[in-house]
Amino acid sequence: MRQLPETDRDAIRLAQDPQFARWLDQVRATGGCAHPIHLTGSTTTRDTVTGEVLHQYDTRTEPGERLLVRCRNRRASVCPPCSRLHAGDTFHLVRAGLIGGKNVPPTVRDRPRLFITLTAPSFGPVHRAEERCRPRRDGGTCEHGRPLGCGAVHDADAPHVGRPLCPDCYDYVAHVLWHAHAGMLWDRFTRDVRRRLATSAGLARSHFSDHARLSFARVAEYQKRAAVHVHAVVRLDGPAGPVDEPPPWGTADRLADAVRTAARRGVVRTPYSPAIGELALRWGVQVDIRPLRADDGGPDDDAVAAYVAKYVTKGAGETGAGVDHKLLTCDDIDTAPVNAHVRTLMRTCWRLGTLPEYTPLRLRAWTHTLGYRGHILTKSRAYSTTYAALRADRADHRYVDAATADDPDAVTDALWRYIGSGHTTGAALIAAGIAEDLTQSRQLYKEARRDEAWVEPQGLGVGP
Repeated sequence: MRQLPETDRDAIRLAQDPQFARWLDQVRATGGCAHPIHLTGSTTTRDTVTGEVLHQYDTRTEPGERLLVRCRNRRASVCPPCSRLHAGDTFHLVRAGLIGGKNVPPTVRDRPRLFITLTAPSFGPVHRAEERCRPRRDGGTCEHGRPLGCGAVHDADAPHVGRPLCPDCYDYVAHVLWHAHAGMLWDRFTRDVRRRLATSAGLARSHFSDHARLSFARVAEYQKRAAVHVHAVVRLDGPAGPVDEPPPWGTADRLADAVRTAARRGVVRTPYSPAIGELALRWGVQVDIRPLRADDGGPDDDAVAAYVAKYVTKGAGETGAGVDHKLLTCDDIDTAPVNAHVRTLMRTCWRLGTLPEYTPLRLRAWTHTLGYRGHILTKSRAYSTTYAALRADRADHRYVDAATADDPDAVTDALWRYIGSGHTTGAALIAAGIAEDLTQSRQLYKEARRDEAWVEPQGLGVGP
């Protein structure tokens, strides 16, 4: 008799457990999270005046005496259900800064707003998609004897797109150090935008904050050449933030001019290295600036929010520009599932990490992201709400207790302890099925809402 695979045997074992139904409810509550956190503990809500216990929960009655909660990993390659939830939070966070909501007034929609894209500079010629990957007319070659064009027309998803025409000519050192300083370059950029706005308005640069405030939300995305570029929503408010109107001189055109100039002139210099020297790092020459208008013209606000949310769940591994876990040894680079171009960037990052002048950059710790150390999404304090506030609102909406919601004297004592994470093989199979069912249900709901909106134009769409 043939023995069942281990995964099937584990799934059968779970299904035969007397508490299987309750365990299934926990997995559904996590949305089918691929790597749930296991907690043990209790919460007790009591009335501080009478001492009466209003509500009590203890994991001792749960399957395995534990509670499963979401891992909250943003990467789709690690946990698709949690990344989908993170994308939804990002959509509402960015959208609130564009049209209001989540304690942001709707008047922000009438403010000067831009959707901008800043790119990395060129580190050497690479294979490009479609008609742009052509040799020079003179048919020249580089100093290593390689042609300065491949003569082929590549599809956008061709494996050669983004790889150097000559790896020996490509400036891998500058690529890695640009990544390591990208956060500083963005900080210099935003400060320079403020200075140039102040100068154009005839103000002392130090007085800009007395008249206006620059708010933004930005997301980093890896290009085909494994270099990060930045998409950002930039908004001009009054000095008090979104509740305050900008000064009369604060127009979208003036803001766009300041962004264009700051992107062109911004520079960050690397620490001097006896082996490499000092590099001046700048933004690339390709800068895209699109005004966001409330009436007409420019991209739709929801489309911009969805675009940002789409990229926030992509890690370096999913784009092929690295991996989604730290590399502990040099041997890990050799076994990483990446192409030769990315592997060379990793090795360069690892090698630069040995130089004492680059110690503060912690390049070896960030080898898996090719030296890029910033968060995928960052925002200014006054742009809109926060992830923490969105999660708290969702928790309040789901778990508010009707018996204690209106009791001002109720207090809750909580005691929780981490005891593990992840699924067994059979549990992972069941959780994946639940996640797929929820995805299909969500898709059917969206399609139904779209059909409803088609019949009834005033119907509202839903975020990702």
